[in-house]
Amino acid sequence: MAREYSRTQRVGDFLKQELATLIQFEIRDPRVGMVSVTDVEVSRDLAHAKVYMTVLGKETEKDAAEAIDALNKAAGFLRTQLARNNNARTTPRLRFFFDSSVGRGQHLSNLIERAVDADKKSAAHDDQQDSE
Repeated sequence: MAREYSRTQRVGDFLKQELATLIQFEIRDPRVGMVSVTDVEVSRDLAHAKVYMTVLGKETEKDAAEAIDALNKAAGFLRTQLARNNNARTTPRLRFFFDSSVGRGQHLSNLIERAVDADKKSAAHDDQQDSE
């Protein structure tokens, strides 16, 4: 049976797609750089939206602070543009946050790869000792 999506999830998905396009083509601030919108969480009353994003080449929130600040200052402009593309009664207020989950995921993948390589080397070393 198909899973039902709530209105907040549908609005969040719409905002994610629209914001990605708007940031790429409408924001001319050089501080923003290459931004990827990873998730949008919309409040139940659809009044507020938390926009999670990553910035190409920026690994920590401190590194991406300039881009986040620029996007938070452009939030009113982005909200106006969203309202034009959206026929809903209200458009949520936007707040931008750095998404550190992508960096954590890469770090964990690297740790797993190193552990697997170490196991392979250990197994090869054990096989070599057994054959002697």
